[in-house]
Amino acid sequence: MPRIDAFLKLGTAQGCSDIHLAVGVPPMLRMNGDLMPIRFRNLGDAELEGYVSEIMTKKQSESFKTGHDLDFSYVAEDGGRFRVNIFRKETGVGAVFRAIPSSVPTLDSLNLPPIVKKLLDYHQGMILVTGSTGTGKSTTLAAMIDEINRKRRLNIISLEDPIEFVHRSQEAQIIQREYGTHVPSFAEGVRAAMREDPDVILVGEMRDAETIRMAMTAAETGHLVLGTLHTTSATKTIDRIIDALPIEEREQTKSFLSQSLLAVITQVLVKRADSRSRRAVCEIMVMNRAIGKLIQTDQSHQITAQLQTGKDSGMQTLDQALMLGIQAKELDPDDAYIYAADRKQFQRFVTDTSMLPKNELAE
Repeated sequence: MPRIDAFLKLGTAQGCSDIHLAVGVPPMLRMNGDLMPIRFRNLGDAELEGYVSEIMTKKQSESFKTGHDLDFSYVAEDGGRFRVNIFRKETGVGAVFRAIPSSVPTLDSLNLPPIVKKLLDYHQGMILVTGSTGTGKSTTLAAMIDEINRKRRLNIISLEDPIEFVHRSQEAQIIQREYGTHVPSFAEGVRAAMREDPDVILVGEMRDAETIRMAMTAAETGHLVLGTLHTTSATKTIDRIIDALPIEEREQTKSFLSQSLLAVITQVLVKRADSRSRRAVCEIMVMNRAIGKLIQTDQSHQITAQLQTGKDSGMQTLDQALMLGIQAKELDPDDAYIYAADRKQFQRFVTDTSMLPKNELAE
């Protein structure tokens, strides 16, 4: 058994989301958003390099020796599955292991708003799940794929980097392909997928102009496309897509967004009221005529106002969702305060007054 499995087993037993290994410090666990060391000696460079070398393939080892970071999935001997990133830094080797639950979560188990499930009834268009790294985008997408898999007889092609949740075909057929293993790039993966009679295409990360362009083409030509971006609001998502493409393509891009973008779901992970776990809290934009016009007339900065008044269509701002969670006593008000855009309205709920601006305390 690889020696690193002992740390992974300990971490998953504690219910952590990530296990961090770095030279000069003991192993650390990400527990409900906080990084906590375990009782162990500081790791040495040769020691840690020996640990990670035991789980790398020959090809991965050669790539790592030439200075490349590695991203891959790893299955421990006890069956635990992890998304792995191995890298080098000033003091030596570093590695982060993201624990992947053994079963695919459902949308209901994630407590996502009902509109998310309704969006999956569409047969064509694009749905984007966005957020910073570590906000549960992959988990939400896996639950969305699972929802389709259980209810519709479709061909789903999922392009991932790396493959995290492993789906078993139920009503649908699911084909999972991995960046770097099965396809050379996401753009090439989408191009190939369009020749494989797909109904749904999941693009694990829309990280460059060519991938965005191919995903847009797929959405315009009769496919439901699910994708991700590292953006922190609907407005920033719209702007990122427009700015990613050449100037001469921007009018066409704005037309696509107003006609084929179905929704943007932006999420953060916020501690529950008991501080023992976290759950996703979402800002949701559902495309309508008013938002489409704002995009086409370069007024995306006004989209937030549409979200605030779009409750009947399933829309909400992040602040609205956070406030509902606090009022229902489901969220830790101190953690919610950190994620709020307009923090002033959340100040009265904060229990740790050291978080508040000094001028507010003076009042």
